[in-house]
Amino acid sequence: MTVGDRATPDGLVSIVINNYNYGRFVWKAIESALAQTYDRVEVIVVDDGSTDDSRDVIERYSDQVVTVLKQNGGQGSAFNAGFEHVSGDIVIFLDADDVLDESIAARVTAAFAQHPELAKVHYRLDVIDRLGRCTGDVIPPAGIVLPSGDLRELVRHHPDDLPYPPSTGNAFAAWALTRVLPIPEGDYRLQADNYLFNLVPLLGPVEMLDGTGGRYRIHGENAWSVFDLNARPTLRLDRVRATIGTTHTTHAHMKQLADSLGLEGFPDPAYDDRSLVFLSHRLVSLKLDRALHPLPTDRLARLVIRGVTAAARRSSLSIGMRILYIGWFLAFSLAPRGFARWLAEQMLYPEHRGRFAWLVERLRKPP
Repeated sequence: MTVGDRATPDGLVSIVINNYNYGRFVWKAIESALAQTYDRVEVIVVDDGSTDDSRDVIERYSDQVVTVLKQNGGQGSAFNAGFEHVSGDIVIFLDADDVLDESIAARVTAAFAQHPELAKVHYRLDVIDRLGRCTGDVIPPAGIVLPSGDLRELVRHHPDDLPYPPSTGNAFAAWALTRVLPIPEGDYRLQADNYLFNLVPLLGPVEMLDGTGGRYRIHGENAWSVFDLNARPTLRLDRVRATIGTTHTTHAHMKQLADSLGLEGFPDPAYDDRSLVFLSHRLVSLKLDRALHPLPTDRLARLVIRGVTAAARRSSLSIGMRILYIGWFLAFSLAPRGFARWLAEQMLYPEHRGRFAWLVERLRKPP
């Protein structure tokens, strides 16, 4: 039930599982959704044109879930198709190779009940391997603070620097999704969750839950993962380029929504140099594979200057972190190719930092 456009304490939770060729994993996702301790849950399983045995697996649960079978259209289209069948006030998009903790529906319902104005609740995920064994890691890493509260100013100033969990680690208010869906399917065959992460916080506050609320599986065939089979992140320039393209597109959708809400200060995407993460992705792509770089107007020196300037101006960062970012932009621009790849991994993938992680965490803290 809802009051106006806000969730009420007795709201229904809709868990939408999006699947493509994950027949070996999807049953675990379904079982985790059905095992929720909260008793007001509906489970919707969207199969996005799988060619493996996924549909046979899903059919086993046909009396317990809503099944949506469609032609392959990508993640954005799967989200859209699932949302068409949602009856709940709270929506979790569960990737078919992940699983949820049995208490997470109850936990997010309690958060929304206490703060009905919330647009989203998010939580970390434990990392598991192909066989479901915990690796001991969490995503996002424990040392990174998840954003909470009214994020509109942060999104306006540097949206791509905000750390969010993968799709499974988010519970959205249905009223907020109604404002931003359907997702533009041609733009988001992959990374559809990035569209939601960046637009939904413009509609209302976000809350972080302590601990973890599910498990993110690394199996070497993830549709969008930087991890290899040993749970070690590895630099893939094709995915760096795709992220740049998706980010640029998402900035345009953010600007459009912000304008419709009367939120000022969101720049034209063509001149959007707010985020250190976005600038670093562009610099990595341009330096390591100029021929395939997706933004033809980018120039190495200009990106370095913009990165150094953005870091120096970021008053929310400690002095140490600002110096570290400035040093990275300068060092990466001058480094030979092999060392530049290492620097790229250190910047783009916090999980790769190993023994250097302690230094970064010390520098994060204000004096």
